[in-house]
Amino acid sequence: MSYLTKTIKIRLNVSKKQEMLFRQMTEQYRQACNFVSKHIFDNQFNLAYQSLNKELYSDLRGRFGLKSQLAQSSIKTAVARYKTVKRQLVQNPYKYKDEKGSWKYIPKTLEWLWKPVFFSRPQADLVRNRDYSFVDDGQTLSINTLGKRIKCTFEGKHFTGYLDGSWNLGTAKLVEFKGLWYLHIPVTKAVEDFQKGNVRHVVGIDRGLRFLTVSYDEQGKTEFISGRKIATKRHKFQEVRCQLQSKGTKSAKRRLKAISGRENRWMSDVNHQISKTLVQKYGKDTLFVLEDLTGVSFEESNLSRTARQKYDLRSWSFYQLEQFLTYKAHENCSEVLKVSARYTSQRCPKCGTIHKGNRNHHKHMYSCQCGYKSNDDRIGAMNIQLLGTMWISGDNNPRYERITIASE
Repeated sequence: MSYLTKTIKIRLNVSKKQEMLFRQMTEQYRQACNFVSKHIFDNQFNLAYQSLNKELYSDLRGRFGLKSQLAQSSIKTAVARYKTVKRQLVQNPYKYKDEKGSWKYIPKTLEWLWKPVFFSRPQADLVRNRDYSFVDDGQTLSINTLGKRIKCTFEGKHFTGYLDGSWNLGTAKLVEFKGLWYLHIPVTKAVEDFQKGNVRHVVGIDRGLRFLTVSYDEQGKTEFISGRKIATKRHKFQEVRCQLQSKGTKSAKRRLKAISGRENRWMSDVNHQISKTLVQKYGKDTLFVLEDLTGVSFEESNLSRTARQKYDLRSWSFYQLEQFLTYKAHENCSEVLKVSARYTSQRCPKCGTIHKGNRNHHKHMYSCQCGYKSNDDRIGAMNIQLLGTMWISGDNNPRYERITIASE
C-alpha cells in the first residue's frame, strides 16, 4: 500500500468576535515564528527541535501568550521553513566562470543567508484534536484561540467525505484571505499500489505552449489541447502588469499583487482541468509518461523564439501540471513516469532515425527521410509513449541515444 496526500481548503463562517480572536492568535503566532527564526539565525542554524524547545518554550508562552501546543508548533514551523530554504540552496549552487572560461559551482548552505527567514503573513498551525476538532457529526469545528475555545460552522459539504475514517487529518493551517478565514487541512489515505503488470494504457504526454498537452496512447490515438486561448489571456495579464509596474504607485502595487494572485489561481484551475480530464479518460491502471524537464533551459532550446514566447515558457507552470497529474493518478491506481527528454523531438518514431533538421519549427512539421511525416508535437508524444512501453517491458532507465556509425 502507498499513501495519497492532498490539502483540503475549507472556508469558516465566523462572527466579528471570533474573527478578532483569530486575528489576534495568527498575529502572535507570526511574531513567535519570527522570534524562533532569529534565534536559529543567531545560533549557527541549530535546527534540533528538542534543544530549541528547551531554550524558547517559556519565552514563547510568556512573550506571545501562546498556549502549550501553539508554542511548540511555532518552533516546528520555523524549523520546517529553514529546512525548506536549505534544500532550495542546495539545488541552486553559486556558479561562476574561472580564468579558463569553465563553469565552477560552489554549494550553498544556510550560512549564505544575510538575514533570518521572515514570516510576513499571519497564520497559525493547529494540531488535530489539540487545537482543532470536528464536532456535531462533522458539521462544526471547535478551534483553540489564545483565549477560550470557539465553535464555528464551515462551507464545503464535500469535506464530510474525508471524515469517514479512511482519511487521516494532519496539522491544519489557519489563514485569512480577503477578509475570509480558511482552514487548510492535509489529508492522507492509504491507496492501492500501482502494479506494472496490470497496466492497461500507456499514454505519452508532450507539454508545450502552442498545445498545452499532446497525448498519444498505445492504440495510436492522439489528443491535442490547444493553448491559443490560454496564451491570449496570459498576454492580457502581462500587459496589465506592465502598465501597473510603470506607474509604481502604492495603489498600482496593490493592484499588481491582486492580479498576480488571480492569474495564479486561474493557471492552477487550467492545470487541474487538464490533469482531471486525462485521468478520467483512461481510468485505472494507466501509465502516464512525461519528459523530465529538470534542468531544461527553455530559453536556449530554440534561439529564434520571441521575447513573448520566452516569457511564456519561463512562467507557465509545467511542474504544477505534473504534480496535479501525479496525485490524481495515484488516487486512481495509476502512475506518472518521468523519462529523459533527450531526442524525443528529433527521433522518427517509425524508423528510429535521430536528426535535428527533420523538425521544422515554423511549420510545426516533422519530416523524415524514410517518408514519415507528422505534427512535430505529436512526434514528441509518440516517442515519449514508446519510452513508457520500454519501461513496462523491463528497461528501468529508458532513453534514446544517437548511434554514430564509424566511416570505413
